Amino acid sequence: MALNPVVAEVTARIVERSRKTRADYLRRMDAATGSGSGRAKLSCANWAHAFAGQTVADKLTAMTGAQPNLGVVTAYNDMLSAHQPFERFPEIIRKAAREVGATAQVAGGTPAMCDGVTQGRPGMELSLFSRDVIAMSTGVALTHDAFDAALMLGVCDKIVPGLFMGALAFGHLPVVFAPAGPMPSGLPNAEKARIRAEYAQGLIDRAELLKSEIASYHSPGTCTFYGTANSNQMMMEIAGLHLPSTAFVHPDTGLRDALTAAAAKRAIELAREGRGRMADVVSEKTIVNMIVALLATGGSTNHAIHLVAMARAAGVLIDWTDMDQLSSVTPLLARVYPNGSADVNAFQAAGGVAFVTRELADAGHLHADVTTIMGQGLEPYFKEPRLEDGALVWRDTVKESLDLSILRPASDPFDREGGLRLVQGDLGRAVIKISAVKPENRIVEAPAAVFETQEDALQAFKDGKLNRDVVVVLRFQGPRANGMPELHSLSPALSVLQDKGFKVAFVTDGRMSGASGKTPAAIHVSPEALAGGPLAHVRDGDVIRLDPEAGVLTTVGVGDLGVRQAATRSRAHAEGSSWGYGRELFGAFRQAVSTAEEGASVCFVAPIGANGHDDGPPDPNLVDRAVDA
Repeated sequence: MALNPVVAEVTARIVERSRKTRADYLRRMDAATGSGSGRAKLSCANWAHAFAGQTVADKLTAMTGAQPNLGVVTAYNDMLSAHQPFERFPEIIRKAAREVGATAQVAGGTPAMCDGVTQGRPGMELSLFSRDVIAMSTGVALTHDAFDAALMLGVCDKIVPGLFMGALAFGHLPVVFAPAGPMPSGLPNAEKARIRAEYAQGLIDRAELLKSEIASYHSPGTCTFYGTANSNQMMMEIAGLHLPSTAFVHPDTGLRDALTAAAAKRAIELAREGRGRMADVVSEKTIVNMIVALLATGGSTNHAIHLVAMARAAGVLIDWTDMDQLSSVTPLLARVYPNGSADVNAFQAAGGVAFVTRELADAGHLHADVTTIMGQGLEPYFKEPRLEDGALVWRDTVKESLDLSILRPASDPFDREGGLRLVQGDLGRAVIKISAVKPENRIVEAPAAVFETQEDALQAFKDGKLNRDVVVVLRFQGPRANGMPELHSLSPALSVLQDKGFKVAFVTDGRMSGASGKTPAAIHVSPEALAGGPLAHVRDGDVIRLDPEAGVLTTVGVGDLGVRQAATRSRAHAEGSSWGYGRELFGAFRQAVSTAEEGASVCFVAPIGANGHDDGPPDPNLVDRAVDA
């Protein structure tokens, strides 16, 4: 089927907007490609240092200078359940490399924070910044320049975006991402949400809450809701950086081990063939495919920030207007918690990413003419892996969804549009995820209750001060203020108010969560309050209208906010966001970070037109001139 005209139009605009930055990026990658293989660039002393600690067999292979050396960047730690399986992976990878006459080395490690551990804690204020640290750590690992291909081991929220950004600095190499897979299903998501809401109301004690949480998060593997971590894995497949349909295979299984070995061998094969550079895999078309797939599956709002930074690492400039316009024509194919009650294991069993990829491609919503680590085109990603007599094979995915309450075809979607909207007005620009919000709850016009900390907002809830129609405004939560923490701790309280029949909305210059749920939330408000954004001028009682159907976030009857004196953070809040729990180490990040719509990054800061949103009419022929990915 022909490409959807809106997808073509948005792609053309991105190509035009990115013309200079993309050309500059590709020129740098071409220069690096021309410098030769890992061994050719290093002196004998350099090369001897690189292999001094390796086995005799690996040293003998390396001495020939004729075989590829695979660099592994790992985000292993055993605090993240999703990353705990990576402890075993390096030996699987080294063995696989030896089987094909090559070598593999762990080039370096990156930090990997667990947002589930830091939710509501000071450490969450380092979470977003950790993404750029991971990108830098990836750069440090690969800058030894002793590698002919790279393998990235990461799963969770900031880790995959950071690995993606860092690896693109070495986009002259083939790069393959290898996940670890989700944990088996635990407590049903609806039951987990019910218990959290009861705890927020004081109806059950902490012991009952802990019992529920342990039943939900209970073994190695990714948390099973469709938050940022699992959205990452879906996008790496759509981007063509995974082996097909590897995202949601459980850890510690024969199939997972076979896929990890196959990922290593594929990276080595690409290095030998001199193709599959990450710079060629990740193009303007690839980025559009990633956005579309995120929208079609109701994925994490965090990627309204991450995708911008990830794209810029490849010289591609996108903004929230692009995402909004793509959302308007992207069918919603999946309902996975918090956008439904099922988890990713049920989603995978119903057809999974292979089904979604085929449906979107066949309906003209994806660029099918892209380069992947499997070659040209998306067709390999319509298949799923199996072990047959110990051999890894791929078979076509199911022809029809096996559970229409979880996964639907593009011809009969849950909704005719994706779940992400741009809202804007005199309070700035923000994004809202509406796919999990019932239509009757989406439009809210109510007086504001203004806070500058989560703790103050939660205390007001506990004191009964929010038992009314209300727009809860939480400001001074942007990247410059305190690193833009997730504010998911407020979700149960807001849900309780909504369940009582009140009209409730949330407006913040912070983030919500990859598990943003049933209460309408305008998040990532940009410009942020600390940078002079309009949220700094809002007062208690100001009437705010949030209308994602019309794309509106505005005050009502307030007049010109700019004539008011802006509020300032309390001294205690400002100092509390600057010191302790490692926050003092990131003062330079808070000063240098770009806006949320620019990716909230210290690595890639580049203007998008004069006003940040170049929405002029594109040349329809430009889409055909996009670098094929």
